[in-house]
Amino acid sequence: MFLVDDLLLAPVKGVLWIFREIHDAAQQELAEESESITAALSELYMKLETGQMTEAEFEVQEKKLLDRLDQLQAEEEPAEAPKKSAKRSKKRATSMVKSTTF
Repeated sequence: MFLVDDLLLAPVKGVLWIFREIHDAAQQELAEESESITAALSELYMKLETGQMTEAEFEVQEKKLLDRLDQLQAEEEPAEAPKKSAKRSKKRATSMVKSTTF
């Protein structure tokens, strides 16, 4: 009886395994993108502090990176959780980047 059940459910289990693998790969890609954005923010702060970039250029690039990071974090949240505000304070972003790089 169990052998017949296993044979009948094998295609379903195979499809579920494929979906789990795709989901895991997508989650890994999101995590890697989030890490690369954080590294890019650290690089921006270093350029600003060393004078390689003006404040206006910094703000434009920082806004793009923070918006993308917020978008990624919103995608990672479960559907049941309330959505966070799309705007992140500059102080919070600065502390987040500095805590991950130093």
